[in-house]
Amino acid sequence: MRVVSICPSNTEILAYLGKLDVLVGVDDFSDWPESIVSLPKVGPDLSIDMEKVEKLKPDLVLASLSVPGMEKNIVAMEEKGIPYIILNPNSLQEIADDIRTVGDELNLKQLGEKKAERFLNEVAHLKEKASERDTCPSLYWEWWPKPVFTPGRVNWLTEISELAGAENIFASEDVASYQTDWEDVKARNPDHICMVWVGIKEEKMRPELVIKRPGWSEMKAIQNGNIHVLEESLFCRPSPRLLDGLKKLLEVI
Repeated sequence: MRVVSICPSNTEILAYLGKLDVLVGVDDFSDWPESIVSLPKVGPDLSIDMEKVEKLKPDLVLASLSVPGMEKNIVAMEEKGIPYIILNPNSLQEIADDIRTVGDELNLKQLGEKKAERFLNEVAHLKEKASERDTCPSLYWEWWPKPVFTPGRVNWLTEISELAGAENIFASEDVASYQTDWEDVKARNPDHICMVWVGIKEEKMRPELVIKRPGWSEMKAIQNGNIHVLEESLFCRPSPRLLDGLKKLLEVI
């Protein structure tokens, strides 16, 4: 098969299945594992060049709707008659379901089942370990600084928080992504601030500016020096690599 992935998390699901050999092209932001970096690029995920996709003659495109604006990629593939599936998980269970789905599409149903079970077994093991912890620190995940976007209850980062024995302060909001403001975050007074600005490398994030926000110096997280710049690719992509991110989270909290 010839497969094109137009979203980094989809590329990482193929890697988890051990099937990178079918990949013939990727979006500009797919950067893991390193072996795929030399593949033909078809543009950034919000504006994929469908001419380039078409020239790669894919049997299947792994598409996504995880970011508003990706819908136009679907419209363009429909117009050109390019075969595709959409992966759009919000939870760890849905990531496992997508592992199965991709396995099915590659005519590797048994492999998809096996890898999905392995992923869910690891999650179950981590849940058990989290339940043994005595403390439950509160976390504020910052996806974007202005306007402020943060994950709500129906997002994988709420689950990752729980697997770390912690709690997302915006788990009270029954959405995947929640827009709020600095005053709201300050009022919820988290124990830790986790900076994972979507699409921004760690070296370009500025914790010193976060600390200077009005009134934030009074927050527990800042008073205790618990502001963390984390690798957004390990926390903002719905793929099995979230469990690698969890290990890093456990180290800092």
